[in-house]
Amino acid sequence: MQIVPLSAFSDNYIWAIVAQGRCVVVDPGDARPVEGFLKTQGLVLDAILITHHHGDHAGGIGALCSTSAVPVYGPAHEAIAGISHPVQGGDSLTLLDGALPLSVLDVPGHTAGHIAYVTPGAVFCGDTLFSAGCGRLFEGSPAQMHQSLATLAALPDDTALYCAHEYTLANLRFATAVEPGNPDIAAYTVQCQAQRAADTSTLPSSIGLEKRVNPFLRCSTPAVRHAAEGFAEAPLPDTTAVFAALRRWKNEFR
Repeated sequence: MQIVPLSAFSDNYIWAIVAQGRCVVVDPGDARPVEGFLKTQGLVLDAILITHHHGDHAGGIGALCSTSAVPVYGPAHEAIAGISHPVQGGDSLTLLDGALPLSVLDVPGHTAGHIAYVTPGAVFCGDTLFSAGCGRLFEGSPAQMHQSLATLAALPDDTALYCAHEYTLANLRFATAVEPGNPDIAAYTVQCQAQRAADTSTLPSSIGLEKRVNPFLRCSTPAVRHAAEGFAEAPLPDTTAVFAALRRWKNEFR
């Protein structure tokens, strides 16, 4: 099985999962990169997976389904035109003639009904968890997002992280501000700078790496808590409050 990033808009990735001449795409906000990839590779579209309702993730459903009647899986608790198979946390499905078993996780916070898809060795998490960062809280609460990140962090360390945006270097600048003495952040920054200079993706990351470099997964780390309290100019009672302070700080960070 291959997992291929298809670039869309300015910084989106549509993930194409390929096996046995068939393809599943994750969050096709734009149909055109998918259509081009299917044509050049001689692939048949098998299914579409959607993590949340934002247009840059779901906007290509109509065009793709107009030429190929394929199942479209998406969050049961969000209104998305074109979803044929609503799914939620605890559900499971198998695609690509058995080559792609998936389980669904509820990971609200960025949006109210955001979900992620997990297959052995990989997670497709949309805009919940980014490399060295996390999504903005458009609809959910800090407590919801903090719990969603904990859910993802509980996956095996070698799980590859396929998020939906190329935000890694910007996120690492913030991570460095939070933990300037973290050698893992410094080393990862050098690696990602080289990847972007070569016009290659910084993704996938891994859950194990994110636990070392992502401040939003490190809210119990004393240095991260101290930095968040410095931003908040007040003691913070628990890790949810640390997370909320970090998210406010990131919103303002330039």
